[in-house]
Amino acid sequence: MPMPDHTLDINGLDGPLGQRVYSALRTGILEMALKPGEVLRKGALCDQLGVSRSPVAEALGRLSSDGLVDIIPQSATRVSQFSLAELLEEHFLREAVEVAAVARVANERTDEQLTRLSRNLRYQTLLIEDEDFQGFFEADLEFHELILSFTGFPKVNQVAEEMTLQLRRARKLILPEPGRPAQAVAEHQEIFKAIEAKDVDAARSTMAQHLRQMTKRIVPLEREHPEYFRTT
Repeated sequence: MPMPDHTLDINGLDGPLGQRVYSALRTGILEMALKPGEVLRKGALCDQLGVSRSPVAEALGRLSSDGLVDIIPQSATRVSQFSLAELLEEHFLREAVEVAAVARVANERTDEQLTRLSRNLRYQTLLIEDEDFQGFFEADLEFHELILSFTGFPKVNQVAEEMTLQLRRARKLILPEPGRPAQAVAEHQEIFKAIEAKDVDAARSTMAQHLRQMTKRIVPLEREHPEYFRTT
């Protein structure tokens, strides 16, 4: 039985073949093009990507280590399903890191950093006006990544991304929610104002309030999309 026809393309990607296959599959999983629970057949992936089995096996092994793929010996390889407990744990970790990060940035921010955040916010507004919700999702991610990078700690962004991969997937189920993108931009603007004013306490509280909006949107997902969640 062939896999569903997803757009997986390694052309234009950098690195060795195994890395390019890994990047293409990882993007497909994170973007929810490859759904939780979906079977990944090596032969079909080889045909679709135009590669041998070796780089596909290497990529699937790395994705398994990331927690994005479940490899069941003598059975099947599937895109990992969600666990509500894991999503809430990742959200807890995300809040802990980002609240600490925004406090540091508010205390030490530069004019150049303010300019980059302001430019991102203007872009978010334009994307909402154009109803480009995928573009908004990416700009939203960039806003938070900028704040993490402005801490001056090179590993913070990488660690934050690695520990919230499931949450990033789940967010694709939530957007676009009517009115939420505009509300998110308003919350981002409040965070920006706190950073601009070098108000550390306000930066912490506005970031925490912004991130906690996600909690009430995560909990209903198990009921709304039971096929994407583990039963045990």
